[in-house]
Amino acid sequence: MKRVKYIFLTGGVVSSLGKGIAASSIGLLLKSRGLRVTVQKFDPYINVDPGTMSPYQHGEVYVTEDGAETDLDLGHYERFLDMNMSRANNTTTGQVYYEVITRERRGDYLGATVQVVPHITDEIKRRMTELARTGNYDVVITEIGGTVGDIESLPFLEAMRQLMLKVGRENFLSIHLTYVPFIEAAGEVKTKPTQHSVKTLLEIGIQPDILIIRSHKGISSEIKEKIALFCNVQTNCVVSAKDVSTIYQVPLELASEGLDEIIIKKLHIRAKRPDLSKWRKLVKKILSPKSSVTVGICGKYNMVPDAYKSILEAFVHAGAENDVKVDIKWISAEAIEDGNNISKHFEGIDGLLVPYGFGERGSEGKIKAIKYVRDKKIPFFGICFGMQLAAIEFARNVLKIKDASSSEIKLTANNVIDLMEEQKGITEKGGTMRLGAYACTIKRGTKTYETYKSVNITERHRHRYEFNNRYRMAFEEAGMVFSGINPDKDLVEIIELPSHPWFIACQFHPELKSRATKAHPLFREFVRACKQHRKT
Repeated sequence: MKRVKYIFLTGGVVSSLGKGIAASSIGLLLKSRGLRVTVQKFDPYINVDPGTMSPYQHGEVYVTEDGAETDLDLGHYERFLDMNMSRANNTTTGQVYYEVITRERRGDYLGATVQVVPHITDEIKRRMTELARTGNYDVVITEIGGTVGDIESLPFLEAMRQLMLKVGRENFLSIHLTYVPFIEAAGEVKTKPTQHSVKTLLEIGIQPDILIIRSHKGISSEIKEKIALFCNVQTNCVVSAKDVSTIYQVPLELASEGLDEIIIKKLHIRAKRPDLSKWRKLVKKILSPKSSVTVGICGKYNMVPDAYKSILEAFVHAGAENDVKVDIKWISAEAIEDGNNISKHFEGIDGLLVPYGFGERGSEGKIKAIKYVRDKKIPFFGICFGMQLAAIEFARNVLKIKDASSSEIKLTANNVIDLMEEQKGITEKGGTMRLGAYACTIKRGTKTYETYKSVNITERHRHRYEFNNRYRMAFEEAGMVFSGINPDKDLVEIIELPSHPWFIACQFHPELKSRATKAHPLFREFVRACKQHRKT
């Protein structure tokens, strides 16, 4: 029987070095060699999932096809590898402890004292190997969240050490991503933080096989030799990862360092030569666009761009397909709520996107923004809460229903957006929204149909509120077209205005299905409309 190979990626020195990008890049390089690869993320926080965490703390919540609320790094895995992840690709400390405590309450451990070792580490190992057991993969890449030395990640590292002994060193590879700072006053890079990080791993019982060294300008061969000597690795296994203009350059940089060749030799894998031609074309288009467009994003989490990570990446993909660079202009929803001199906030934009969000804060500003671009015939794209607010704006300013609102914001006589029927009895917050992929039927003859070129699609959702069908006839009589409907529950999925150059809003999250080499159709056509707006 063919043995599955395990690659573990840990991080040291500081957080935010880009382990998710490194894991995605390694996966892409191995996939380009014909190997069947998947990537999984182990997060040390005690939350069961990030669904109840603030975007200010965690960034966006990435939703998979099967409805799991996961870490945003799973978005990188999907975008780079062009494959769907599932709830099995993301594990948290909270999930592990929840499972073990449930078993203890059920009586599975009767007679035993339940401990971190072996009970917690055994459950972690079970999850580390689940994809290898249930999927048809040659390589499983596991990213351990946090930084080596953190208390909360210790059980994951101990489970990693135990798994290394179980599967054998020939089937196991440890890659450590670390950082070499440049001290400007001394005029040199310092390797000591990396040495200490590796020492911490060694104390746990893990010897890294490969070191990926993040730095501003790359590192010299002399620095590589020094790191190799003090960290007990081969010199050719010290891989430089300098700062680049776009994350999509990272796989090419790592390939130029020979990382994929090192990996397949160390794991004794037979693989074909890599084919990165499609990826190189993508990077060339990103780095050398023919022109540019400016898209305004009117949101409430603008201070934390990671809150809209998948949207920003979807614009990169759509820009590449349209041969343009998409520049983002951040527009604060709260800043335009007073309605004074609103036009100054929209100067220079070629299109407006109103993204998802929760609650009342900033909602009136977003409604004013939508009215502005609807009146001025500027391309508009609404996502989730953005679609709901577009419906409210239309009801107030076209249908003249002045108290039109959402029951999430304010209870009125005209809640054109209301709580979904199946959500009305729910009190728990975590994992209870409408989550994951649902079907949508597209109406022929609409801009949406021209975009998808298909009648039947599926898209991913994360919401509790929906368009109130009591108002559908009035909206249609006033010129709104419901171009996408869920066939199972007759829910409104997509709205559009035929009288507008490009005014489309959707209840789902199209950004979650955009891929690096295959932009989502709605983002692609929205950017095309912005490009046309700039021309005219």
